[in-house]
Amino acid sequence: MHMATLVATRFSVVTTLPRTLVIARHLLHSYGFERHCARLRAIDLPVLALEDGSGLAREKVREQCRLARRDDGIGAIVLGCAGMADLALELTAELRLPVIDGVSAAIKLIESLHGMGLATSKHGDLNFPLPKELTGLFNGLN
Repeated sequence: MHMATLVATRFSVVTTLPRTLVIARHLLHSYGFERHCARLRAIDLPVLALEDGSGLAREKVREQCRLARRDDGIGAIVLGCAGMADLALELTAELRLPVIDGVSAAIKLIESLHGMGLATSKHGDLNFPLPKELTGLFNGLN
């Protein structure tokens, strides 16, 4: 979702089961991207269907991405399941808009932070925890 907002003003999410849309809505709210997301879409098949060899799930992903491009007023699509990762480049070329795999995006984001020499701040709320005495079974492990 972060990457999608860097390459487009609006995006849609395509995921597997409708029940996972609740999680996607929660993440949109937590990340503050609700106004950037045009629509959440589900193919109504479990993640393992992406690997069953029938091609049905992959075609349903493709179909939802096409519909998102045509109907949602978006500039990017976020694939909401790691099992869809191998479709991202193919769909990007086919649809001629960025289709983002979240796992690859997260890895590249972390790699870029590391390459810049950046790490989690240790000032303020993310500071190291205060030392505390261990007791009970953990006594003496200090």
